[in-house]
Amino acid sequence: MTARPQLAAIVTVYHKHAHAQHIVDRFLEGYGWEGRHRRPPMDLVSLYVDQVPENDLSRERAARFPQLTIYPTVADALTRGGAKLAVDGVLLIAEHGQYPRNEKGQHLYPRYELFRQIVAVFRASGRAVPVFNDKHLSWNWAYCREMYDTARAMGFPFMAGSSLPVTYRTPQLEMPLGARVIEDVCVGYGGVDSYDFHALETQQCMVERRAGGECGVRWLETYRGDSFWQAHHEGRWSRELFEAALCRSHTLTPARAGFNDTFPTGDELRQIVKDPIAYQYEHLDGLKSTMILLNGLVQDFNFAARLDGQSEPLSTQMYLPMPGRVTLANFFSPLVNNIERMFLTGTPSYPVERTLLTSGLVIAACDSLHQGQQRIDTPHLDIAYSPTAESTFWRR
Repeated sequence: MTARPQLAAIVTVYHKHAHAQHIVDRFLEGYGWEGRHRRPPMDLVSLYVDQVPENDLSRERAARFPQLTIYPTVADALTRGGAKLAVDGVLLIAEHGQYPRNEKGQHLYPRYELFRQIVAVFRASGRAVPVFNDKHLSWNWAYCREMYDTARAMGFPFMAGSSLPVTYRTPQLEMPLGARVIEDVCVGYGGVDSYDFHALETQQCMVERRAGGECGVRWLETYRGDSFWQAHHEGRWSRELFEAALCRSHTLTPARAGFNDTFPTGDELRQIVKDPIAYQYEHLDGLKSTMILLNGLVQDFNFAARLDGQSEPLSTQMYLPMPGRVTLANFFSPLVNNIERMFLTGTPSYPVERTLLTSGLVIAACDSLHQGQQRIDTPHLDIAYSPTAESTFWRR
């Protein structure tokens, strides 16, 4: 590695508010961090962009940053136009862009295809470098597993996931390492094969710290529409944890005019939320987890868990304010800071097994919904791992 690591970014599209813009811009421009403007101690020198729409920003960035060159292929970006690998780290950001959906509604982003092209250069060059993969690994389980197994077999550092586990929290608390977790619930928003991944990561980064670490998932089932309301009424998940999570929301839709932050009744929930969705799954150690999407009621991600020996739920919000007129996507800053750390040390900040498991949960949920909300047995998700002892979320 050179004195300043040289990076390549392989992205699907580079426009305003695309993940590539949020992440790559921080490596080029820097970002606010711990009371000062931080410029990463590395250089982003090459870029491959799969799609170039009219609102593309990559050409402007290449013109403004003389060290950055746009290449026509993945291989050229990694070799910088030569014959062998010529960078010290790779960003793989395949989120956003005009890609088809399949019959299950899954967005067919080409993470796996781009990953294979990266690995082909590694093999041809006889060496590999750290890779960060943005969000989940793939829409296809076999692809996810191949990506994970390839990184392990070739021995290169591989880190993945989104901002949820590393963004700041309100309140700023962590699951105690070794805690005995009885049940957990996440209430969030968004769509299937989309923000459901964020909600599942919200849960997983907390419950993986329980006694024994993560051991994998036995089955998953889904509830949508009327079946959700029936399951909610029957108590398929803890009402106490559901309400504890909702009470952490900063965006709770008022249930009645003239009141602020009024907690909705059951009938009001039905009026506000038109398409409720829940994924419930059982870990191999018996822990029951439930992820709930309530579009119309909240616009944030809220977690609650019952711990053995504690009378009150542990609850917090993973703060993820969407970019807009006055807000910035600052949650990408801690993500980039953790990516930097991996490129500098060669050690992922947190286990990629978390992303492998949550990728598999999203895929199983898509299968369940496509099959009429049937329970899906998940023997392939017997993914055991231990969390890092150090907390990686952003303290402000």
